[in-house]
Amino acid sequence: MIVALNGGLFDNKGACGKRYRVRCTGGTNAGVPHPCTGKSIVVTAVDLCPGCADNQIDLSQEAFSMIANP
Repeated sequence: MIVALNGGLFDNKGACGKRYRVRCTGGTNAGVPHPCTGKSIVVTAVDLCPGCADNQIDLSQEAFSMIANP
């Protein structure tokens, strides 16, 4: 399971290959009011997410579906 990181976390490629534990913390997803599964997963950083804000990451679909209802 993989993740693309925002510029700050990506650290000019310094984060490539590092592993991060992530979990869904709330909010909505396409109108689903409580999408979180309550699980956490470990993902590997593989790329920069140029469109992500400082508080965002881009999970692979496989990773996202483990922690939230897609």
